[in-house]
Amino acid sequence: MNISAKMTFTALLLCAGMAWGQNSKKANYDESKVPSYTLPDVLRCNDGRTVTTARQWERQRRPEVLDLLSQEEYGITPRQKIKVSHQVLYENKQALGGKATMQQVQFTFSGQGKSVRALLLVYFPNQRKGRVPVFIHYNFRGNHSTCMDEDILMSDWFKSLPPDNPTLPRGNQMSRYNFDRMIERGYATATMCYQDIFPDHAEGGPKSVTALFHPKHNQGPHRWQAIGAWAWGYSRIADWVERQPWADRRQLIVMGHSRLGKTALWAGAQDKRFSVVISNNSGCGGAALSKREFGERVYQINKTFPHWFCPSFAQYGWKEQTLPFDQHELLALVAPRHLYVASAEKDNWADQRGEFLAAYHASPVWRLYGLEGLPSSAMPGLHQPIMNHVGYHIRAGIHDVTNYDWERYMDFCDKAFG
Repeated sequence: MNISAKMTFTALLLCAGMAWGQNSKKANYDESKVPSYTLPDVLRCNDGRTVTTARQWERQRRPEVLDLLSQEEYGITPRQKIKVSHQVLYENKQALGGKATMQQVQFTFSGQGKSVRALLLVYFPNQRKGRVPVFIHYNFRGNHSTCMDEDILMSDWFKSLPPDNPTLPRGNQMSRYNFDRMIERGYATATMCYQDIFPDHAEGGPKSVTALFHPKHNQGPHRWQAIGAWAWGYSRIADWVERQPWADRRQLIVMGHSRLGKTALWAGAQDKRFSVVISNNSGCGGAALSKREFGERVYQINKTFPHWFCPSFAQYGWKEQTLPFDQHELLALVAPRHLYVASAEKDNWADQRGEFLAAYHASPVWRLYGLEGLPSSAMPGLHQPIMNHVGYHIRAGIHDVTNYDWERYMDFCDKAFG
């Protein structure tokens, strides 16, 4: 299958919601069949000492967890700097009925004699007192998919697709992006298609930002791949956003759904500029505990998406109990900042209970700072959000991002920012 065909195939999988994977015979959806498991103690250092202070967490244990996840799950993010330039291609100061200013910004990443271009779509409120908080998030089907505005440009990735591709119609995922409501509530929003950063297929690497780095960073079992690159891209968006006169750099929010929820968590773990980190239905390799062996499992995700995680992660396929870490430790890396995890009632593939329990088992790290995480291992009912420094909700419905989710995220951020 050629690269163009793979791109089209990937888009069709996104459209189908990966339903074929959710029908996998290996998936367990029976809570009584969850094996007995022991989670690594997030507060136990490699030398056996127990973390008792926030200072000890910051100086000793946090770097250990970050290194472990880099080497065994997400890959090592290069410290090498590459050239990034920005150009505002379009501006409309009367967008959304005059409530917002819309900008479209072209990012050009350069290195190793190559370049990659990406488009950022931004809305910020015209009526504001001072600087505003900003939601930074990727979209799946291009900026043009987020609304019906004919002025929204298509990025290079979508221009390469055949004209009958289902991702091309304008506004084809606008139900996931209520820009009007964000503006009404005083938030700015900055979104980019993740495909611009790393095309989401197994041969996407050479056309991604990873190809702009020294070849040594793209070799070996601990090399970064798509999720690492997408997380790096989140931080490059933050670089631009925090320099804008309308943006409050102390109130940057990274949010992601599904594979991009995994990405948001990894970005938030590495980049402390994100004061709120939000995972929506992120599942295996995101917020869900792997050792529960419920829903999607480590083997399945690596088999289907070998380009997402570092190669080392594949060794734990069907062997989750041998993992030297679990996802509660990823969530703990967000402390003492604000973390929100969300699930959907019918999204068994993402293991709703496993997502909740990971947030619960990460909560002791917030307590080191005198902050409240999730108070109990008992899940809340539908539409009964918990909003401490660690927040959680489960809503009715399927694997998706809905208006209910966005309203709760803004509620959470309202509380976080006072």
